[in-house]
Amino acid sequence: MNAMKLNLWSLQSGDRCEILGYDNALDEKYRIRLMEFGFHPGETVSCLHAVAFGAPKVYRVSNTVYSLDDEVAIHVLVRITSSND
Repeated sequence: MNAMKLNLWSLQSGDRCEILGYDNALDEKYRIRLMEFGFHPGETVSCLHAVAFGAPKVYRVSNTVYSLDDEVAIHVLVRITSSND
């Protein structure tokens, strides 16, 4: 849909995406932990709540809800699959 490289932080409330992978700047320990939570390549993620002013965003992966801040979410590369637009 969008040729630009997007990250999880760029999602807005109601957006769904597929995780493509992680950028090289993300420390291995965070990558492993995110995959343990279900944020692995090929997985579908929904953005449930995105507020202004840099507050953490809320995402659903599988049947679990997580809150991630920008320091982690910007390193998760995604492809939008559907949007609220």
